[in-house]
Amino acid sequence: MDDKLRQEKLKMWKANLADLEEQLKIIAQKKGAAAAEGDLSENAAYSMAIEDAETTRVRIGEVKKIIRDLEKGSK
Repeated sequence: MDDKLRQEKLKMWKANLADLEEQLKIIAQKKGAAAAEGDLSENAAYSMAIEDAETTRVRIGEVKKIIRDLEKGSK
């Protein structure tokens, strides 16, 4: 892969990572708001926020790996 294409891909994936990290912040706020509602064992919004957070963390990990691999290829 040529360097220009690699740099474009890095830029795209870093933007994707920033978006996912922002989504995680929003999910954390939703989780906090749901927790404030009371009984967490029966709170669907809280459970969904936890699931969304876990999914987003996995996606962040995958994107970070892609970025690392692209950065290794540029050296």
